[in-house]
Amino acid sequence: MILPLTAETLNSLTKTELEVVRFINSNEERLSQLSIVDIAYETFSSPATVSRAIRKCKINGFNELRYKLAARDGDKQVVDVNEILNKSLVEAHRTIEQISMADVLRCIRMIQGARRVYVFARGLTHYIADEFCLKLQLMNVDAMVTDDPRIMVSISRTISPRNLVVIFSLNGRTQELVESALCAHSNHCPVISCSCNAESELGKHSDVHIVGYKHSHVSFHSYEVTTRLPLLIISRVIIDQMVNASGDAERL
Repeated sequence: MILPLTAETLNSLTKTELEVVRFINSNEERLSQLSIVDIAYETFSSPATVSRAIRKCKINGFNELRYKLAARDGDKQVVDVNEILNKSLVEAHRTIEQISMADVLRCIRMIQGARRVYVFARGLTHYIADEFCLKLQLMNVDAMVTDDPRIMVSISRTISPRNLVVIFSLNGRTQELVESALCAHSNHCPVISCSCNAESELGKHSDVHIVGYKHSHVSFHSYEVTTRLPLLIISRVIIDQMVNASGDAERL
């Protein structure tokens, strides 16, 4: 029995939650192959009900439950997958915790007040910048994006204070991006930067620096191909709040 049913637990569970616990305890051998949605379907409940039932049994969520089961059974592959899932969960959770709502609202005011928004990024991060720029354009913001180092530096050297530069960078140390921020800032053009390095040079030359959390465990050590999930979350928060503020939530 992976979820012990003490008297205290029984008193805290609803009828549906009790059915969820009984299902889990009766299907331990299948549990590593099931998702929380699968369990909800099998018990005619919802993922929220499944999660709540597990937590009432003193286990901190569905991933921890699967991890405990896999570790007990010695299934290394399942343990590894759960650790990977947990890495994504930690990055998302910590990034959301670190985001300042005041900074997000300030970014939105800066975007709304700019004549044109220039979005800069390099490497794989340019995919985040492309999506961010596209969604700005869908909201009728005059925006352009580039990952060309010569173009971004050239623009920043002559940019008007009425414009805005938004920079996405995983480590905040990419030379062309730092130089672009420095040049734009020197021209009194506001700069927003989004990175996963609170002490980066990029942040020092930015009016607003939103910092995400990047997990220390990476899959590829020889190449800069670490996930951009934290930057995607930051981008989404800014864009979604702009949509909400416009009253056109069906748009994107």
